[in-house]
Amino acid sequence: MTDIDYFDEQFPLASIDDHMIHQTPDPIRVMWSSDPRTYERHWNVFHDDAGELMVVTGGSFYPSLNTAEAYAIVVYKGQHRSVRAFRPLGADRMNMHVGPIKPTIIEGLRQWRFLLEENEWGISYDLDWHDTKRQVFHGSNLPAGSGYPTGRKEDVTVGFEGFGTLEGWVQIDGQRIAITRDNFHGTRDRHWGIGRNVGGPNFQFGQKTSPGWIGGNWISFKDFAIWGNVVLYNFGDDRRGIGKVVKTERRLKFDPDTRQFREGIIDYVFKSGEKKQVHFRRLGDQTAFMKCGMYGGTPDRNIYHGQDMGELVEGDSYDITNPDVRKALSGLNEHHCVITCDGETTTGILQPVEPDAYDACAKGLRGWAFLD
Repeated sequence: MTDIDYFDEQFPLASIDDHMIHQTPDPIRVMWSSDPRTYERHWNVFHDDAGELMVVTGGSFYPSLNTAEAYAIVVYKGQHRSVRAFRPLGADRMNMHVGPIKPTIIEGLRQWRFLLEENEWGISYDLDWHDTKRQVFHGSNLPAGSGYPTGRKEDVTVGFEGFGTLEGWVQIDGQRIAITRDNFHGTRDRHWGIGRNVGGPNFQFGQKTSPGWIGGNWISFKDFAIWGNVVLYNFGDDRRGIGKVVKTERRLKFDPDTRQFREGIIDYVFKSGEKKQVHFRRLGDQTAFMKCGMYGGTPDRNIYHGQDMGELVEGDSYDITNPDVRKALSGLNEHHCVITCDGETTTGILQPVEPDAYDACAKGLRGWAFLD
């Protein structure tokens, strides 16, 4: 009898239940809420500073639906390739591998290994991630950095975010690109709770939710970083916990043919009173289109997060130097940008939900305007 058969025979018990770590009178496999949209998720975006290479990968468990999924996207010089994998979750939630996508936690809150095995879409990688910014737990319905659990609310997401550097390699059609910690970096998050739009538009409870047009921004400077509306600091920084962005003013420019972001200036006001003006400029056509990661349904088969696909590995390939292709893939888009603030230049990601961001500027909504 294999280990997997052994775990299945004792379902919902798993080997982790032998550890004295329980927080509820349930096996670890059993979720705290009966809502079938309960989830655990990791999300990661990595990039160089030259504007040539991006890697985006993530994975989700849906314990109440008994499904596991993962995706990997590699964007190289305007060529966009994706691999997606699905399987039943089973009892062992310690196993994060799904098909050829195999992340492994080396040291919690400090180091992961991200592995994509060879596949028919011609992309693979082996990357070691090292955290550089301090992660702090916070809940969506609590003050940022409060450190207190959110409790069992109807709809909540909690977790933490971080920034870091990578080393290893990425391979595209047999061409191996060496990655070092001084030329490849990025961001990640670990969130869990009750997910929005899990299972697609026909699998909703209560009022339907959407990301809206706020979107995301992920920028790491030498002494601080901005992750959405959270401000992160280096390990050992005297500023305790995390900070918060309390006001944002955006002036954005868009490509006329696709209405996708091209350049912008964003003014941030922190809760501490600090003000930062940040300039973003998209690097060529280097954009990761998250429809290929099941955000809003995949381009080809309209697969959403949490859908039961059984055992499946699939993928796609697109030439995103073609504006018609970029328009067709548009939705939740992660633009690789060169970014400047207070005389310091780096690269990072801006994710304005499109076309909502363009429409917000066109309507002159508060905090939104076109960049002249």
